[in-house]
Amino acid sequence: MITPRTKFAKLYSPDNPLQMDSGESLSSVEVAYQTYGQLNENGTNAILICHALTGNAHAAGIIDKEEVENSKPYEFLYKYNKMNLHKAGWWDSLIGLGKVFDTQKYFVVCSNFLGGCYGTTGPTSVDEKTGNQFRMNFPQYSVGDMVKVQKELLDTLSVKKLVTVTGGSLGGMQALEWALMFPNFINSVIPIATAAQHSAWAIAFNTLARQIIINDPRWQNGNYTEQPKALASARIAAMISYRAPEDFNLKFGREIEQKHKDPSDEKFQVENYLLYQGDKLVRRFDANTYLCITNAMDSHNVASNRGTLEESLGNISAKCLIIGISSDILYPPDEQKNIAALITGAEYEEIDSPFGHDAFLIEFEQVNNFVANFLNKNGL
Repeated sequence: MITPRTKFAKLYSPDNPLQMDSGESLSSVEVAYQTYGQLNENGTNAILICHALTGNAHAAGIIDKEEVENSKPYEFLYKYNKMNLHKAGWWDSLIGLGKVFDTQKYFVVCSNFLGGCYGTTGPTSVDEKTGNQFRMNFPQYSVGDMVKVQKELLDTLSVKKLVTVTGGSLGGMQALEWALMFPNFINSVIPIATAAQHSAWAIAFNTLARQIIINDPRWQNGNYTEQPKALASARIAAMISYRAPEDFNLKFGREIEQKHKDPSDEKFQVENYLLYQGDKLVRRFDANTYLCITNAMDSHNVASNRGTLEESLGNISAKCLIIGISSDILYPPDEQKNIAALITGAEYEEIDSPFGHDAFLIEFEQVNNFVANFLNKNGL
């Protein structure tokens, strides 16, 4: 059984800052990460797992009390770990002995990306120049900037080549950027339910979420002392896009849930579910961070400064498996098929599920089978 231990690496320096796509720079970046398995002598058996919007480096293993204590200096990581004590990582079913990402064979790395709030430098971090939190003054960053920081981390870990880079949603965007930014450092990529360019449809959902937050008087232009409750409403809007009509109709229907004797407390089960999910995010995440990450997602475009989309994806040389989800309304199957069609030699598989976009975090058996077949077929 994996016992997760988050580690923290300090990267860059005033003499060697992180140069961001926006033209801004950071002279110091701290990165929270977890590793599972052992790196081989050649540094060539590593796999990079990339998380989605509100995820973090806890991809595998059961959080114990020692890990909770380990995270105390990092407010939101500590809150997350306390809430998830004795719970498994978000891809625990895929990482470990005998699993598709077998830790006896691979050295698996998952890091909290740049701009997060779970131990990696982001809006909740202290700006060394001012002594105050960055908040909304955190430099604008891109998915490519996330990848630059991941590459710097892997260099410090002595990784020489990646077997594969994979992740769903925003994690898949990072995987595609890896294929274009560091083609000689990777053997393959496995983007799941993702985008090569954030679509108008996906941007619309993020716009709604951001408007909900910034129009809350308690947001105070990002200078709040308590998390604005509007983050819960933003989460509700996002959760609707992460699921599918069939899923909600089958799971909740029009069932009423009455938690108290007062009839006025009656709510539809789907209401209670969404309210619970919204409240849970407020207790473990930061509103400014949410705003910054969604902006980075919306600016994501692999064709930026690389020609057309067809030319950009056509330049990917790594072996590639694109995985779509049959009921995904946020990043629909046709979008995934188009990405696969534009990458020379790319394979396409589809998760058959009623669970919508979140199926990559639920349908582990299907993901396992697709990934295992791809890795075995390509001798990886």
